[in-house]
Amino acid sequence: MAVNGQKPVYESTGTTDRQQAKEYEAKRLNEIWEQSRLGIKPKYLWEEAVVKYIDETSHSKSHSTDLTFFRWLSKYLDGVYLNDINRALLDRITSIRKKEGNVSNGTVNRYMQIVSRVLRRAALDWEWIDKTVKVRSLPEPKIRIRFLTSEEAARLINELPPHLEAMVRFSLATGLRKSNVTKLMWSQVNLQDRRAWIPADQAKGKRAIPVPLSSEAVEVLRKELFKHPTHVFTFRGKPITQVNTKAWHAALKRAGIVDFRWHDLRHTWASWHVQNGTPIYVLKELGGWADMEMVQKYAHLSPGHLSQHVENVSGIIDSEVKEELVTNWLRSGQ
Repeated sequence: MAVNGQKPVYESTGTTDRQQAKEYEAKRLNEIWEQSRLGIKPKYLWEEAVVKYIDETSHSKSHSTDLTFFRWLSKYLDGVYLNDINRALLDRITSIRKKEGNVSNGTVNRYMQIVSRVLRRAALDWEWIDKTVKVRSLPEPKIRIRFLTSEEAARLINELPPHLEAMVRFSLATGLRKSNVTKLMWSQVNLQDRRAWIPADQAKGKRAIPVPLSSEAVEVLRKELFKHPTHVFTFRGKPITQVNTKAWHAALKRAGIVDFRWHDLRHTWASWHVQNGTPIYVLKELGGWADMEMVQKYAHLSPGHLSQHVENVSGIIDSEVKEELVTNWLRSGQ
């Protein structure tokens, strides 16, 4: 189709029905005329924005997850112009996602957040739309921090089989994530210098993590020497790939520990550090977190992390009052 002698535009109508195709053509001709003669912005479809967004964020570590979100959202947003995406439509999609599969509020929010990011880019970066609709978030529970006391940790370790005991001790000494412990290889360990490292492709933040080893961590590793040529932690001569086993859950039950997951060993390590005076900024580096926000959730566990500073303003007023009294006294005696 062409408008006023301009270069023809070729695009699919998305239908084989002749009447529907003619209606679509008439609608598009009118839109193109408005754009060229009246200066009205062209309209863009949701899927056009998705293609552009995916292209611009292909390097992102959340890329594969984003694609999963977009595939589900396409059922409800493909064919919809960005200008027509409003609060009512998004609320309806939120309700559908909530009911479908009985997912958590947090999961639903992740889907709607990707919609929000696309719309913000369309408005602020690409100037495809004049404004973006605010996306509602469902309430989420507060961040869960479950950690063991030293007594609980001792009870658990006493109930674990040797191969899991070694991994738990090492996790509590280093704070490494489950996958970093199960995949740990001797090529990543230097016992002489008491250090290990997690390569970038195995790190959650996609940057290498240096791991200084405490005396307890070194002791655990030395006991594992010569059991396997490549992998550190093994069971019956084979590398361990799964820790969420019957043996793990049975040990938790015998130790009387409830509501505890393997990842909570990392929470325990971080909590113990803060409780024993490790500064938050140091903990961030030890744990390989990308930003302070993730570490700040442990700050309240340190009873002295603020109290050491509260006296910094004490006495200021009194010293000024005393100085004023002395000045007045000297003046009165002249």
